[in-house]
Amino acid sequence: MPSLTDPWKLAHLDVPNRVMLAPLAGIGTWFVRLQAKRYGAGMAVSEMVSSFAIHHGNEKTHQELLRVHPDEATAGPGGVWSPTALQLFGQDPDVMRSAAAFVGEHVPGVDIIDLNMGCPVPKVCKTGAGAALIKDPDTAVAVARAAREGSGLPVTVKLRSGQKPGDTDGYALAHRLVDEAGVAAIAFHPRSAAVQHKGVPDYDLAARLVQSLGAPVILTGGLRTPAEIVRAYEHTGVEAVMLARGILGNPWLFGQLLGLRDMLDAPSATEVLDELDWTIDRCVEHLGPERAGRYLRKCYPWYVDRLALEPAVAKRVQAALQQTEDVAGARAVLAPLRPLAAAA
Repeated sequence: MPSLTDPWKLAHLDVPNRVMLAPLAGIGTWFVRLQAKRYGAGMAVSEMVSSFAIHHGNEKTHQELLRVHPDEATAGPGGVWSPTALQLFGQDPDVMRSAAAFVGEHVPGVDIIDLNMGCPVPKVCKTGAGAALIKDPDTAVAVARAAREGSGLPVTVKLRSGQKPGDTDGYALAHRLVDEAGVAAIAFHPRSAAVQHKGVPDYDLAARLVQSLGAPVILTGGLRTPAEIVRAYEHTGVEAVMLARGILGNPWLFGQLLGLRDMLDAPSATEVLDELDWTIDRCVEHLGPERAGRYLRKCYPWYVDRLALEPAVAKRVQAALQQTEDVAGARAVLAPLRPLAAAA
């Protein structure tokens, strides 16, 4: 079986390894993708972007969500090139064709269009998008075909096993997407939309999909520790693994899986604070200091949890960070932790 460090082909693209960053709704900005690639990710997927927002020229979407940093392509160790995918969602084939065409023509740095057919959030599903498309396979195939024809780029699809526990409609849909829409790969989350991120993924179903599908299968869902990820990769025989919630505040996980860092080598407190500083700087670059201060409130707990602080200190730091109005306030809260980190 190939190693996670081995390259592989996605359509005509050479992906340098088999560990990827999954799309993270509301999180997967250019600097999160850049961070993942700095630590070794062989490919990164953006947060999901509305095809309707692109089609109708929504200003915020165009200025912020369609941004690809020029360093993303070669940010990895040794400057090796790696692809970037933009994830779109929507249920209207004509709108998807328009949005995908815009991305293909006007967003440099996007190598792949990824389609979200697995989001379980009700406000997405009630429009007929996300996981709702699993129950509407004809529309799903039409949307995927439209994305491929509109963009001229390889199209991948991320989908769940079904809408409810025990459903395998996603398994059947994966075959139609490849056979009828020309989808280049399937990112498969073998849990139902109803359970969201709870429950044990059905890795046996993923293994069956690998054996029967005429395209690469990428595994996602329930992948948090190096040992768990390696077991799931070997059990399913997938082409690659896609990491999501397990990398929040923990980009070192990429390096642990790719032999760039020992699997048991947890980051030091100083490394964690340095990476948080990097994240703050990039977020300011993206949003400006005031908006970044508000945005980063969701990120601070991921890093503070890794500092191994005394419970009372951790609680006090977390509360203080959530009350900050800007990044200057956050830096003031974090500054006293530096001496503690250095002494650890």
